[in-house]
Amino acid sequence: MADQFDIVVIGGGPGGYVAAIRAAQLGAKTALVEKDQLGGTCLNVGCIPSKALLSSAERLHELRSSDQLGIRVQGEVTFDWAAVMNHKERTIRQLRGGVELLVKSNGIALFRGTGSLITPGRVRVEGVDGVQELEAKNVILATGSVEARPPIPGLDLPGVIGSTQALSIEAVPPSIVVIGGGAVGCEFASVFHHFGAHVTIVEMMENLLPLEDADLGNGLARSFGRQGIAVKTSAKVDRITGQDGALRVELAGGEAIEAAKVLVAIGRTPYTEGLGLERVGVEMDRRAVKVDDHMRTNVPGVWAIGDATGKFPLAHVASMQGEVAVENALGGDVTMDYSTVPSVVYTIPQTAAVGLSEAKARAAGHDVRVGVFPFQASGRAIAARDTEGFVKVVADGKWSRILGVHVLHSRAGDVIEEAVVAMKLESTVEDLVAAIHPHPTYTEAIAEAALAVENRAIHVPPKR
Repeated sequence: MADQFDIVVIGGGPGGYVAAIRAAQLGAKTALVEKDQLGGTCLNVGCIPSKALLSSAERLHELRSSDQLGIRVQGEVTFDWAAVMNHKERTIRQLRGGVELLVKSNGIALFRGTGSLITPGRVRVEGVDGVQELEAKNVILATGSVEARPPIPGLDLPGVIGSTQALSIEAVPPSIVVIGGGAVGCEFASVFHHFGAHVTIVEMMENLLPLEDADLGNGLARSFGRQGIAVKTSAKVDRITGQDGALRVELAGGEAIEAAKVLVAIGRTPYTEGLGLERVGVEMDRRAVKVDDHMRTNVPGVWAIGDATGKFPLAHVASMQGEVAVENALGGDVTMDYSTVPSVVYTIPQTAAVGLSEAKARAAGHDVRVGVFPFQASGRAIAARDTEGFVKVVADGKWSRILGVHVLHSRAGDVIEEAVVAMKLESTVEDLVAAIHPHPTYTEAIAEAALAVENRAIHVPPKR
């Protein structure tokens, strides 16, 4: 007889384990199925390990530029790559252990193996302990995504790697070409550059970070250029060839770039194969599971969250979708709101955004007003010699409602949260300005950019 549960979650990443914990908190008998390590891609081969490496790179950068603050470091600042990688692994183990403790302490039944649907309420688990069957009133699919591989000849050559391999690379290569100028590609470009590699980013679209406001991508490209990272936008890769122990990336138009390694970082695609979705009739949108704003599929009792849905492939979105799915599976009526989802790219400097870009706001028919405040005019930034970047506020001219906020700065990921809360509360420019900001702080730039929407910023000259 199959084990019976109120909710079975397939996939233990940031969507799945959060969903399982929330279900247990609400009193549901819950099972979590995971074929590999708890924490999923994000914790094990994505967000967390890449941020560990970026933290090391950022600290190295700060030490090398500390003379601006009167700090003298004797001799050359160097690094131990093996120790850097050990720091990354310790970070993963610590956080993974935390997730395992949370799952256990919440009384969640953990099944190690690959889960698939036999019927809408019956899950088959194939693992090291053989085959088990679970019965559930509700099943939540949280299987995440895998690296996308573009149809470029030469991807199978030695030295051509993906983001997972890049996280465990044995040594920093002398040179590397990064194919893809999105979040993943730009973050790895920052890592390898600051650890000494000659880095070239190749992006097919017109700007880096093509999903973000163009000013963010252009600003980051300028910063990368000043640092020594070569940026090639509107550039299509035709093929990769091997030559004398080196790799050659050939671009449309005839240009070629030679490097010791090539990193393919064009994004991720939903992982939905082998789940039995066709068998039970779950509707798909190509590789993604089709869901409504309650996270329901077309099959009663089957829900889907996270990257598997093809919506906003961000860990924090997956977590929120998990909570929404559980609430609804247990009789609630909660919907997902994607209008104030923040995104952060942990490059050096960082970028962060929430809401509409200027172009999307104009395309939506808004009477757009824009305010920009440079950190070069921020007292806190000047005191720290950390003045690169800006805050850009996009607002509706008719109602003064904030439509989007975009930040380029070393602290962008922290600064953006004020804008997220403000937009969630449907704040106007005046609301943001009326909130007194402590001085001197980096967040004052948010208020100044809001003032700049109405051409009344205090610490920059007015537009003429």
